Amino acid sequence: MKTGKIAVKYSIMIILGIALIALGCMNTIDNFWSGMGGALIGVSLLRLIQFFRYRKDADYREKMNVEAADERNRFLRGKAWAWAGYLFIIITAVAVIVLKVLGQELLSMAASYAVCLLLVLYWGAYLILRKKY
Repeated sequence: MKTGKIAVKYSIMIILGIALIALGCMNTIDNFWSGMGGALIGVSLLRLIQFFRYRKDADYREKMNVEAADERNRFLRGKAWAWAGYLFIIITAVAVIVLKVLGQELLSMAASYAVCLLLVLYWGAYLILRKKY
C-alpha cells in the first residue's frame, strides 16, 4: 500500500470515529457506536504515529522491517495463533457444557456453532495449505 493511502485511510477512520461520537452525543445512535468511534480514533491515531515514525526514523524502520521478516518471530506468531485456537476450542467446548447444564440453551448452541465454525475453518485451511506446501 502506498504511503499516501495509509495516511488517508487512517484519517478517514478518525473522521468516522468523530462522526460516531457526535451522533452518540446527540442520542441518534446508542453508546456502543460512540464507543466504537472512540476506539477508531484511538487506534487510528496510534497507527498514524507509528506510520510517521516509520517514515522519519531510519533506525525504527530497520527494526520494524527486521521484526516483521525475522523467521523466529514468524514462527512465534504462528505458534501463538495455534495456542489461541486450541485454547479457544477447549474453553468454548467447556462453556457449551456449562451453559447447557445452566439451562442457557441459546448461548450453548451459539458456543457450539463457534467451535464448529472454527474447526471447519481449520480443516479448510489445512486442505488448502496441504496442496500448497
